[in-house]
Amino acid sequence: GPRFGRFRWVPDCCDPISYRRFFNSKEARRRLRNYRKRGLDKRAAAILGFLNTQDIGGADVLEVGGGVGDFQVELLKAGAGRAINIELSQGYEVSAEQLAEEEGLSDQMERQFGDFVEMQDQLEPAQIVLLNRVICCYPYMERMMSASVAKTGRFLALVFPREKRSTKFFIRIGNFWCRVRKVNFRAFVHPVDEIEALATSAGLVARHQSRDFIWQSVVFERVA
Repeated sequence: GPRFGRFRWVPDCCDPISYRRFFNSKEARRRLRNYRKRGLDKRAAAILGFLNTQDIGGADVLEVGGGVGDFQVELLKAGAGRAINIELSQGYEVSAEQLAEEEGLSDQMERQFGDFVEMQDQLEPAQIVLLNRVICCYPYMERMMSASVAKTGRFLALVFPREKRSTKFFIRIGNFWCRVRKVNFRAFVHPVDEIEALATSAGLVARHQSRDFIWQSVVFERVA
């Protein structure tokens, strides 16, 4: 099955136990069922569609918080060479290993546990870096973006909440429900202009953008 790494965690950031309670094996099975029935969600599918218009043959993929690995599977099918997933929760692993084996891609997929920001020095850059609904799960956006930009060889694909009152309202409801359940996990609506500025100031240019009611997707390409 997929190769596993040791868990690396710094206590002042993200509690892996709380993430494991929120992103658990039940959620993993639900996501795997949805992928088998419908394929990628529409945001990931749009990013994949754009990347398929580019030359990604043999590209390395680094995904942060990739869940069961469905996005990585699709990129490998599209010609990418190998994929590594950095995941805080171990709740996805059974479903992720099952999917990789079903698709015959176990040898091209690697999974490690830990906080990507704290692990970045041990990771090689990748031509494609993915953060699909990950920035909103991390309290320190600047650290996450800086680490992601630093590891981006060519494309950085992001999906994050739009900075709207309605989005913030839904996030507050979700966070309240977590408090009621005594789950120490919180979601965030980080400033969109700051997210984009951290990418563009590092020589990345937006090549693809899309929005829906809650989410915004951007694919940046390194040009400098």
